[in-house]
Amino acid sequence: MTISVEIKCINKSDRQNAHERIKNVGGINGDGSRWRLTEDAAIAGMKDGKWSFWTNGGGRTAKVIIARSAGGKEYLKTESDGVHPNNLLALPECP
Repeated sequence: MTISVEIKCINKSDRQNAHERIKNVGGINGDGSRWRLTEDAAIAGMKDGKWSFWTNGGGRTAKVIIARSAGGKEYLKTESDGVHPNNLLALPECP
């Protein structure tokens, strides 16, 4: 069974560059504790059917999907919902 999880924060390799790759995604568990996964672990979990992810941004909920760069590297992004920048990239830094 796939668990739907809200991503509330990210870590990027260069926080000043909106096009830089996401290193980690994170959020808050039901008990208030924090969780964090590498982007690769999140992608693997999505492919295995373990997790689906979503986020809120600009007052809208957006589904997180796996995309592929021109060079063939997989990465996470949100489905297009008219909010710019990408909802995921606009999230605050994970502690």
